[in-house]
Amino acid sequence: MADAPKTPDQRHPAAVLQERAVELGCRPEDETFAVAMDTQDPLRALREDFHIPRMKDLPPTDPTLVSGEEECVYMCGNSLGLQPRGVRKYVEQDLDYWARYGVHGHFEGPRPWALCDEYVVEQSARIVGAKPEEVACMNGLTVNLHLLLVSFYRPTATRHKILIEGKAFPSDHYAMESQIRFHGYDPATSLLLAEPREGEHTLRTEDIVSLIEQEGESIALVVFSGVQYYTGQLFNMEAITRAGLSKGCVVGFDLAHAVGNAELHLHDWGVDFACWCTYKYMNSGAGGLAGAFVHQKHANNRDMPRFVGWWGHEMKTRFHMDNKLDLSPGVNGFRLSNPPPLLVSPLLASLDVFQKTSMPDLRAKSVLLTGYLELLIQKHYPRPADDANGQSTARGANGPDSRPWVDIITPADPAQRGCQLSLMFSVPISRVFVELEKRGVACDKREPNVLRIAPTPLYNSFRDVHRFVTLLGQSLGAAQQS
Repeated sequence: MADAPKTPDQRHPAAVLQERAVELGCRPEDETFAVAMDTQDPLRALREDFHIPRMKDLPPTDPTLVSGEEECVYMCGNSLGLQPRGVRKYVEQDLDYWARYGVHGHFEGPRPWALCDEYVVEQSARIVGAKPEEVACMNGLTVNLHLLLVSFYRPTATRHKILIEGKAFPSDHYAMESQIRFHGYDPATSLLLAEPREGEHTLRTEDIVSLIEQEGESIALVVFSGVQYYTGQLFNMEAITRAGLSKGCVVGFDLAHAVGNAELHLHDWGVDFACWCTYKYMNSGAGGLAGAFVHQKHANNRDMPRFVGWWGHEMKTRFHMDNKLDLSPGVNGFRLSNPPPLLVSPLLASLDVFQKTSMPDLRAKSVLLTGYLELLIQKHYPRPADDANGQSTARGANGPDSRPWVDIITPADPAQRGCQLSLMFSVPISRVFVELEKRGVACDKREPNVLRIAPTPLYNSFRDVHRFVTLLGQSLGAAQQS
């Protein structure tokens, strides 16, 4: 997967970490190593731009097991990013403008409400690898997905299928099914699911490309996630786009788990459209303002069917009120209503932090941070080797006296994953999850049997990873005995 970055010297992060440990005169599993890595981290100051919850403030925490004033171990940026410290300032400014200016706040003040979304477009475009005129910040993710599907899913009798991954996020799956039914087709024959090979958890790029080549003449639309929410797999978006376009398919992506996590080059890859939420790695708060991308090649296609609202009308004539649509080109023609300043402001605060660094630098730290998590898990809780019949060779491997183990189902290749590692366990996952939460770990359990752990480079540290792995050991032991 040549388009995704690796560590600067192109080695697996485990090799880099082992070399650093030798230089420091310690072992990677030593806490002193984690502290030293944090000291050397050029992005360490960014953590100070976020509120880190205290152990005592997390509802599931058991006060008898933790020090209440200590910062929690927050590994849940893939579900909800932490609050940037600048949020309160921007939101209070908006409330102040409302109190002081009333209706005049639409066009007065440092960030007039009628134009407030424009303050987050350029930085958002930089993060997704797009031109500013290709990006709009509006609505929620699934709303944007439906708006884009209205334009880009144009099924015919011979080309009516939508290709998605078999375990797509439910909202995406439902959106595709509903769009297919809306056009009078049957999901049973028009929704094509890409599934992993038997016995595997993740999809191989060559299998996705092969499926597109085989079925391409009947595929109207290819829509994948950038990062698979359950397994943490980072898809080769460039290869998928190239394969889809070569067969005449429209190609789009749901970037909910990719934006702010992986390096993206939507314009250069030639992606037709994309959408994303901003409350995960983009830290805009629950239900935050979403984003949409439409490639420049579609900018002047005014005949493209779409659902239209007032805010898609060109600004210079929008207030003429003559009901003669002067449609904005590109993605701006998809905007429906005036932007919500109270949702723009948290996103703006987060983008202020992103502006202090770059996606290549964040990605370089992320590869090492997640690699450190992987290294420690494999060191302390390795899965026993299986014999030829698939049975563990370790005596009593699943019994009450055995050593608990962890299985990482996320790809081992750093170029095929983002921050997240998805974990399975030899002991019941629900027990492990409860024990972790009791010890002040914020993480995410997804049915049927995965725990998602996402060390986020903007605010997580190597010591966070070390603390998590230590608490995981305690939790595995408690879960096994309960």
